[in-house]
Amino acid sequence: MANRRRGEVPLVLGAERYTLCLTLGALAELEDAFATGDLAGIAERFQRERLRARDLIVLLGAALRGGGHALDDAAVAALPLAGGFSAVTAALGEVLEAAFGTAPDP
Repeated sequence: MANRRRGEVPLVLGAERYTLCLTLGALAELEDAFATGDLAGIAERFQRERLRARDLIVLLGAALRGGGHALDDAAVAALPLAGGFSAVTAALGEVLEAAFGTAPDP
């Protein structure tokens, strides 16, 4: 079960329930993946740029791994969107808000 006080956000995909969390390790992974150089760069990137499907896979993958799920990006890309695309983007917005204090536009 997700603990919102620790920045965890629940997400149901298909029949599975997942926990998303942007830990320090997950944030470092995003810094590398998006070549932002620092934490502020991650927030700025999501606020000023449109997200591609690949960006969502990277972000979702980092948040899933931060939440304790051992899934690589290929496994993340294969997850069903049974809850709908809007459920995924809403959960990602919540996890970003938990990490940075404000939710960038997904």
